[in-house]
Amino acid sequence: MSFICFNGKLVSEDVPVLLAANRSYRYGDGLFETMKMQKGELLLKQLHFERLFSGLTILKFELPVFFTAGKLDDEIKKLCQKNNCEALARIRLSVYRGNGGLYDGGMKPGYVIECWPLDKEENKLNENGLVIDIYPDARKSCDKFSNLKSSNFVPYAMAALYAKENELNDSLVLNVHERICDSTIANIFWIKDNLIFTPPLSEGCVAGVMRKYLLEKLPRLNYRIQKKILTVTDLLAADEVFLTNAIKGIRWMKQFRDKSYNADKTVEIYKSLFP
Repeated sequence: MSFICFNGKLVSEDVPVLLAANRSYRYGDGLFETMKMQKGELLLKQLHFERLFSGLTILKFELPVFFTAGKLDDEIKKLCQKNNCEALARIRLSVYRGNGGLYDGGMKPGYVIECWPLDKEENKLNENGLVIDIYPDARKSCDKFSNLKSSNFVPYAMAALYAKENELNDSLVLNVHERICDSTIANIFWIKDNLIFTPPLSEGCVAGVMRKYLLEKLPRLNYRIQKKILTVTDLLAADEVFLTNAIKGIRWMKQFRDKSYNADKTVEIYKSLFP
């Protein structure tokens, strides 16, 4: 039997815990974090909780005194121990704004923590490069909410369905300016003439934790990295392309439409970051 953590209490995963009036269910009014635990510790923990609490502030949640990063960290560890997956686990922390209608709901957060064991292959660079194309039916806005890890995930959910239907490994999502902002579950980086690029947050991409880690870490390892808008033309002209997220780290892309890529520099970067 596996367990979840519902507002601080461990309950069986098959026990119903959310009401039909839940605002995240009704309106997508909430945020979530997908985190990775290894050897009993959350990786990039500070960056995850910084993003979470920044997002909750933007969404005007009323945060109780007890709702802290330290408390959530403790509860995540206890849940992983209960489910015997603290050696290597994927964690999802979902935070929602109470129950009710648009004008009569509460402002304080409720939350659910889930965890699952991860395969050791998740700690390796993918052997087979990704095959990716663009999802044609959505355009992300470029406002202050576009960078949030929001429970309102419809464009990405549909892009993932498109990838599955077309036998792709992932789909790229465009913004309202017809430029590439990110993929269904990852941020995008590309390499051209030994320069590393990634779209700025103003392009509407999710403010990825691994993205931020790379932006801080790579210059210290003497890699040159810049934020730059990404068009389809840029992608077709790139030497290498890779995707990043907190669970898989870095995954290299082999093909976009008729363009094929190598992974020489990406492999070097991966080994520098995850020796």
